[in-house]
Amino acid sequence: MRLLWLVGSLALALLIAVLTLQVPAPAGVGAPAAAFSAGRAMADVREIARRPHPVGSADHARVQAVLLQRMAALGLQTSTQTGALSPAAVRRLEREGGSAAGVELTNLIGVLPGRDPRLPAVALMAHYDTVPDSAGAADDSAGVAAILEAVRAIRARGPADRTLVVILTDGEELNLDGARAFWGGHPLRDRIGAVVNLEARGGGGRAMMFETGRGNAETIALFARAGGRATGGVSSNSLAVFVYEAMPNGTDFTIPKDRGVQGINLAFIGRPEQYHAPVSTPDALDQGSVQHIGSQALETADALLRAPTLPAATANVVYADLFGRVIVGHPPVMGWALLGLAFLGLGLAVWRARSHAGLTFADAGRGAVDGLWFLSTGLVLTQLVRLLAGPLSGRAESADAYYTLLARLPWMEAGAALTVLAVAFALFGGRTRIDRRIVAGAVAVAAVAALILGGMNPIVIGAAVIAVGLSLFPGLAARSTWGGWTGLIGLILILGTAAQALAPEAAFLFVWTGLLAALAAALAAVLDPGLTRRRSLVPAAVAAVLGGAWIMGQAHTVFLGIGMDLPGVLVLLGLLVLMLIRPLSPEQGLARPLLVAAAAVLILGAGLSVAAQIMEPMVAAKTA
Repeated sequence: MRLLWLVGSLALALLIAVLTLQVPAPAGVGAPAAAFSAGRAMADVREIARRPHPVGSADHARVQAVLLQRMAALGLQTSTQTGALSPAAVRRLEREGGSAAGVELTNLIGVLPGRDPRLPAVALMAHYDTVPDSAGAADDSAGVAAILEAVRAIRARGPADRTLVVILTDGEELNLDGARAFWGGHPLRDRIGAVVNLEARGGGGRAMMFETGRGNAETIALFARAGGRATGGVSSNSLAVFVYEAMPNGTDFTIPKDRGVQGINLAFIGRPEQYHAPVSTPDALDQGSVQHIGSQALETADALLRAPTLPAATANVVYADLFGRVIVGHPPVMGWALLGLAFLGLGLAVWRARSHAGLTFADAGRGAVDGLWFLSTGLVLTQLVRLLAGPLSGRAESADAYYTLLARLPWMEAGAALTVLAVAFALFGGRTRIDRRIVAGAVAVAAVAALILGGMNPIVIGAAVIAVGLSLFPGLAARSTWGGWTGLIGLILILGTAAQALAPEAAFLFVWTGLLAALAAALAAVLDPGLTRRRSLVPAAVAAVLGGAWIMGQAHTVFLGIGMDLPGVLVLLGLLVLMLIRPLSPEQGLARPLLVAAAAVLILGAGLSVAAQIMEPMVAAKTA
């Protein structure tokens, strides 16, 4: 019976996650005047992205003229700002086969005056230049076109008190030069109090708000209200903001952010094969993505323009979207209260299970060890399976190789996800039923292979040592469902406590899911400590469906962002799902089929990664 509960819960969770990740339907040209329409925006995308238009090219000048004409037609007071290319931009331009002689960058500025010029202004920003080999329908013609459509809709909604400044920057692809020029010396820069920036790294998928100004509590509060009116809702969380802050990457938004300006940065990163590629054409662009990013930009900019006061820098807030519809959050300190509530729920579950089901603290400890085995073994295997699709991006020999790896990203994700599922099957089937020397040896061989293919990696080495050590001591595996479940909850709450202390913006993944699992365990223990009746499985199944769907949705976005080099992130997120579905683990009589399934799924995952090299072959590096 539990097998049906397990399969049904996972299937329903996956279905909800897939639905959550869908882009909204694009609004047509007949949409209301005050609404954002991807159909109207696509007319501009098709005009801008006829051909590649890198800095200094004839098409670059053509796009400048087109955009200035469109901005004036929208009622904007237009101007330009020219400037010299930075040394880094000159080197990149020459490296790409161009010449920097006589080339200047040109920012395009448009102003829609507000009723009160004394108030701080709001900026909509995107870049209009492309790389030499791509028409850039997504990066960033979609962002530019979305801004033009948003300006039209804002005007249709009536005058606002604040002034709107449109900044279409140049030279972003070279060294963020246009943004540096505007924020470094343009007369309007000190009037701007908030920025909405639009970007893309791919040609589809939901648009995510992945970066804010520092001290973002007030910004997130406004974005949550405005985003609720956007077509398709919102996708954002404080983990993305925290991770991006630590990454060396930068967009135009980096420049005003470093000046202390508040705002948001939006981008979609699905269909990664289109990033900086010849295939990034208007026909290939996902119009639902244009609708999603443009609608969020419109609603946020409009809310800022009509706000009595603009968001100020205060403190960062912990937040996340729920199934792409609403944003919930809390101050960082509240994480400690949620952790306390989770530990209370876990304590109630343990007390009831000890009194009525024979749970021992030793078995709960073994359940935590199961989680460590899952995590360490999964880290080793996902690293190996990922490397079967090609080198890590840090070892890519050229930009062309990097873009090829991006095209393989969906294959990598499928291979890594199946690997995580295989490790879960092995755990459910009873990892102690296999000869410990076989398990330990297989993990050791996988670790060596991963190190050979990917180079020295202390995380892989450490994970392999733990996985091999735990595999050699099968007596450390949990012996009861309650032991496995409470041990995993305890492990997650311990990880959540560490994350809360070190990085509260990222701790919500552990804190929220740990609280959900702890409350489900407490309710199940009260209803039926034996976990044999349907009424005790219902709270576990509900938690597995809702929590599992939410984590799966987050996992897809996380993998698109960092999975190419850190595939093990899926194992960490998989551990959260494992905690939620652990009480639904099948009966012992299914151990052999589950172990066979684990082997088959692992082979399939590895096969998909290998297939990536065939389906998306590495292109030869170009020479200047």
